[in-house]
Amino acid sequence: MGELITLQGSEQGFVTTRVNDLLGWARKYSLFAYPFVTACCGMEFMALASPRFDISRFGAEAPRFSPRQADLLWVVGTISQRQAPVLRRIYEQMMEPKWVLAFGTCASTGGFYDNYTTVAGIDKLVPTDVYIPGCPPRPEAVIDGLLLLQDKIASGDRTPGVVKPREDPVSRDLVPLRKKREGAPTGRTS
Repeated sequence: MGELITLQGSEQGFVTTRVNDLLGWARKYSLFAYPFVTACCGMEFMALASPRFDISRFGAEAPRFSPRQADLLWVVGTISQRQAPVLRRIYEQMMEPKWVLAFGTCASTGGFYDNYTTVAGIDKLVPTDVYIPGCPPRPEAVIDGLLLLQDKIASGDRTPGVVKPREDPVSRDLVPLRKKREGAPTGRTS
């Protein structure tokens, strides 16, 4: 869809290229999500819909309860070997184009479950577009993942992406205070 079509002789398909840009822009702001929530990360996933984080401003707030109506699959939590065929079937039922977000370390890599019953990352089952690490990931990291996915959709990039960790502003501000306390005189005399 992203290639130019030669219309007549040396003329290039300017309209075709612009239509693809328009479709990419429209798709990135109209994501119909299907949440596949299996574990504790589900609580953080629900927090995203709250007024504090408000993912509706990114066009991704309305969950779909049929994979046939969805184009974004949120895999939230641990996937067991027994759930693997179900997840694969849900992915296959989704219409093209479709995207997948791995929400949390367990969905991304299997987490700390290093045993025969757990799938070591959903990319073993379905192609994954964005990995959001964390146990559970902070809502800000999930929003970063959603923004990364939107950029990938608009540009047509289908290579997997990983959300990079942020620095927590609260803990960053506390570090100088701790150092200050450790080096400051206590005011006591022995």
